[in-house]
Amino acid sequence: MCIIDASLQILLRHRSPSESENPSSLSPPKIVRSRETSCLGTYEMLSRKATCHSHGQDSSYFLGLQEYEQNPYHEVHNPSGIIQMGLAENQLSFDLIESWLSRNSDRTNFIENGRSIFRDLALFQDYHGLPAFKKTDENLNLAVNINSQVLAEFVEEIRGNNVRFDPNKLVLTAGATSANETLIFCLAEPGEAFLVPTPYYPGFDRDLKWRTEVEIVPVHCSSLNHFRLTKSALEEAYQQAQKLKLKVKGVLITNPSNPLGTIMTKDELHHLITFVVAKEIHIISDEIYSGTVFDSPSFTSVIAAAKNKYPKDTTLWSRIHIVYSLSKDLGLPGFRVGMIYSNNEVVISAATKMSSFGLVSSQTQYLISKILGDRKFTKSYIKENQKRVKKRHEMLVLGLKKAGIRCLKSNAGLFCWVDMRHLLRTNTFDAEMELWKKIVCEVGLNISPGSSCHCSEPGWFRVCFSNMSKETLNLSIQRIKAFVDSINGGRYGQNDERSLCSSRSKKVTCYMGFIIVKICLST
Repeated sequence: MCIIDASLQILLRHRSPSESENPSSLSPPKIVRSRETSCLGTYEMLSRKATCHSHGQDSSYFLGLQEYEQNPYHEVHNPSGIIQMGLAENQLSFDLIESWLSRNSDRTNFIENGRSIFRDLALFQDYHGLPAFKKTDENLNLAVNINSQVLAEFVEEIRGNNVRFDPNKLVLTAGATSANETLIFCLAEPGEAFLVPTPYYPGFDRDLKWRTEVEIVPVHCSSLNHFRLTKSALEEAYQQAQKLKLKVKGVLITNPSNPLGTIMTKDELHHLITFVVAKEIHIISDEIYSGTVFDSPSFTSVIAAAKNKYPKDTTLWSRIHIVYSLSKDLGLPGFRVGMIYSNNEVVISAATKMSSFGLVSSQTQYLISKILGDRKFTKSYIKENQKRVKKRHEMLVLGLKKAGIRCLKSNAGLFCWVDMRHLLRTNTFDAEMELWKKIVCEVGLNISPGSSCHCSEPGWFRVCFSNMSKETLNLSIQRIKAFVDSINGGRYGQNDERSLCSSRSKKVTCYMGFIIVKICLST
């Protein structure tokens, strides 16, 4: 049984009659409360968390990733397979890091001052970092404050050294996913809510809600103003939360935006800060793409904007929390190195205690501290990586333009927010999902539909460009252009009910019928 079929059988158990008979075709996905999600069955020996379908992996975003895994493209072994354009990984600058590693082989072999430190690294480390080194060997100088210091300096460098990061206010986490969830645990109780501007990263439905049981209330932004955050949109979302009897604890933003690839303007930051001051709530700013800004205007962190606007309001500062990781800027998602930065001592204390459930290994901390400690290398890397991101971004934008497809103007991130509204049969989310399943299964490109990002307008898609070679990206552009040409030639829409993915490879048989489209929209 294929992934989509299995997901369909599970999801059918949770559909209400109204969903089947009168599906909403234009409205964005509804808010589904994490504490009210139906259970998959009665398993009296298991916990509610284990038996309830609230993880969020039934969305089209995750289903697309699973379809790719069943039929991945390979230039030699599977040239007709699905090309992964739904994963925001930075594979553009591995050679730069590999070059550093080859020049610093002692570090990779765990040699310090001519002797092996393997045994020291192999021992269990306190979740605060590497305090054992401070106790056992002063020459190693690898205490947690050193690791935090080099990470803080790297984050400052990415931001043009326009904002100071105190390493004592920084907590290491196993990536940004862990950092975001830890902050939600620190700031909100189950059943309370965070406002999140749309479109937003589809994984937030899993990362922020599943274990915390905190709700997300979308702040719907419009293409009419390029999806910019406005005062009215924030207020409307706040009022919606009030109607749902949800206590709003804060606003979570991604800056630069995932999936838009834009940075927040001064006006947007002003609206956001003014709003949270008036409501007396928190801000979580996920800034994992801050080092990918490749064009003007430059990036401004919300913490810098808040200090400029309210230079003496330390109470406000204590309600602003920054999330960062090395997954995007350095292209190291497998290393799982993230951080929380906060001026709130209670949050830092609680997050430090919680970090024992999301450790960064001592070996990883050691190697990363050496890489980031080489300031000459990091400065050169950031500059070169930004050039490569810009070049790859331009390649995708130009290629899509030649195919008659335009992108939202952006200057950051590892993806483009692509406008395919003109390719929809009708201006509905049903039509968006129909187009998406064809692009995944017939064209062989896994891209992310806007509905998975809770976009309020059908026809937008996130397309990633930095997780593949230049040749593969060129092939992707050729495939989408051929698809658009086929639409213009009248071949679009044939055999809607057949097993679409089987048309590209016998390895996969998946039925992505209209019924699952409607289910995905309600999740």
